[in-house]
Amino acid sequence: MMNALSPADALRIGAQIQVSKTVSRLLGGFGDLLVQVEHPKWREDPYPLYERIRAKGPLYRGLSGSWATASFALCDQVLRDRRFGMKYADGTPALTGALGMVSQTYPESFLDLDPPDHTRLRRLAAPSFKPGRMDRYRPTVQAVVDSLLAKVAGQETFDLVGDLAAPLPITVISDLLGIPAADRSVFAEYGTLIGEGLSGVHSVRQAERLITVGEDLVVLFDRLLHERTAIPGDDVISDLAAAVGDGRMTARELHGTALLLLIAGFETTVNLIGNGVRALLGHPEQWESLCSDPSLAAAAVEEALRYDPPVQASLRIAHTEVELAGRRIRPGRFVAVLLAAANRDPEVYERPGEFDISRSGASDHLAFSSGLHYCLGAKLARIEAEIVFRTLAERRPHLRQAGPLRRREGNSIRGLSHFPVTA
Repeated sequence: MMNALSPADALRIGAQIQVSKTVSRLLGGFGDLLVQVEHPKWREDPYPLYERIRAKGPLYRGLSGSWATASFALCDQVLRDRRFGMKYADGTPALTGALGMVSQTYPESFLDLDPPDHTRLRRLAAPSFKPGRMDRYRPTVQAVVDSLLAKVAGQETFDLVGDLAAPLPITVISDLLGIPAADRSVFAEYGTLIGEGLSGVHSVRQAERLITVGEDLVVLFDRLLHERTAIPGDDVISDLAAAVGDGRMTARELHGTALLLLIAGFETTVNLIGNGVRALLGHPEQWESLCSDPSLAAAAVEEALRYDPPVQASLRIAHTEVELAGRRIRPGRFVAVLLAAANRDPEVYERPGEFDISRSGASDHLAFSSGLHYCLGAKLARIEAEIVFRTLAERRPHLRQAGPLRRREGNSIRGLSHFPVTA
């Protein structure tokens, strides 16, 4: 494999990484709680840190000048407020430093954009994710789960992530997009690399791998664009190829949209399943309740999303001066929307730190964001996790953890890379 970076670019990225590490250490050392959110010491359990931020009031300002909120009401307000965006008001990308340099090599998706481009591209992808169409995928999801569990039948232990939680969403989202089976073998690795990259680029080698992954995926999607233009199928890429053909989107926009749908479709679900099963097995009375009544699986999914969501936070940029919780947010300032903290807001939930699948109102959470950028694939992720939880409760009621867990690198996307279990 050729190096994805020139020597000069590698030097620039290396310098940016060192600057970022130095600034982070200094700000964190001086007590900036927002900077500490990405510190490895909080990877296993970030929730005490979120409570420290909550204790500072509805809106916390870090030493860097960026803001953060752990309040459910404020998080929801910022996510819905059109005065905040994903980019600066002039359209400049928000990401800087090494991550910004790497991100420039990727095609933008509608997740990175503000209206009107966000609205235009999301509308082109949305019909493929209508609830009715997603419900028709239930038999497919069940068949994949059955097949994956059959492969580990008779094994004393298996890896819940590697043997079930990862291959399931890869298979489902690949089928939905129309990606041939022969092209899927590296998707789990690619998804993990990109997901970890969202927490920052920490080495030149990581930057090179991220750039190479992006280039490989663009080549794949460009090939599929040409194939589906010639011979359309019943899949998302065929629908998007038609939009390219009649001028509603560009080929580069198709690349970005397909990449987003693939990675988001994998990342959200694999971590929802891993975090959810860990919460269930870590609370034996809740696991027993689910095994006694597998119809509680959908409720267990919602409580897992509330209790320990895959996406922990999101950033927004003020496009104009905004008054929020009595504070003035200047244009161009970041507001960190701490989704995981909002989901444990004591003003919204009773016993917010407890995992309880019988909780009423658990579905009123922000795990899938809110407003313009509400997760397009939320329905599909819920279906996949529900079927996994129900099937495990029915067929593996004696399931339990069988060894030490391994967490993924990075804190922005929270999940497990290895979860040994035995039945």
